[in-house]
Amino acid sequence: MSASLSPFSEYAWVTLATNDSYSLGALVVAHSLKRVHTVHQMAVLITPGVSEAMKTKLRAVFNVVEEVNLLDSKDEANLALLKRPELGVTFTKLHCWRLTQFEKCVFLDADTLVLRNCDELFDREELSAAPDIGWPDCFNSGVYVYKPNLDTFSSLLQYAVTNGSFDGGDQGLLNAYFSDWAHKDIQKHLPFIYNTSSVATYSYLPAFKQFGQNTKILHFIGVVKPWLQKFNSETRKVYVPSEYQHLANFLQYWWDIFAEDVHSRLSTDMVSNERQIS
Repeated sequence: MSASLSPFSEYAWVTLATNDSYSLGALVVAHSLKRVHTVHQMAVLITPGVSEAMKTKLRAVFNVVEEVNLLDSKDEANLALLKRPELGVTFTKLHCWRLTQFEKCVFLDADTLVLRNCDELFDREELSAAPDIGWPDCFNSGVYVYKPNLDTFSSLLQYAVTNGSFDGGDQGLLNAYFSDWAHKDIQKHLPFIYNTSSVATYSYLPAFKQFGQNTKILHFIGVVKPWLQKFNSETRKVYVPSEYQHLANFLQYWWDIFAEDVHSRLSTDMVSNERQIS
């Protein structure tokens, strides 16, 4: 069902988990990558909000589990956070540029789901991303190709301290920093199928019906998180509200992976975490 990961791959898929619920999402992301036989490594950034038991589960699946804690650090990052505390989550995501053991990475939010092999994304250059459905001249930061680099990390950090983020999160910051994305190089514009928004149907349902089956990475943006849907453990079916019927197959696949690859490996001391999303 999954291919063994090459320990020598110079590329990596990277995600972020700030608590145990998002760690479950990260585990589904990882297993979805394994199901499509990626040949590259997988890394996850975690914060102290992730329990020790969950860290053990993450280490069993990811090649690299990197804990980041800006509040306790004694470096430039901590000083920056003191100046702009509202950007805490954004600063955490910026740590992906510190994974310099890899030559190139693709960042995936923990609420994404890989449906087809996308290893070709590593042929793209920094910063490659798909347009955001809300403002297509901005990219959506749920999926992006980047090159780890400590100078870039420091530069991003300083930019955040000086300018903040126009949307209060990482997407506004990254779009302002990589401000030429919209017009400079079309090769850095990923097709929408690499970051298909789950809310796309609200603005263009006919296109979703026409092209949705080609989706390679689905992004559960907004309130439609898979782990917030009701799941019947006996029938192994997810209950999909009527307004989200267009996502039924995707939500069911997320829960199939969770039930088969994640749930069976959770220990008894993690039952409370399971209940949060089941």
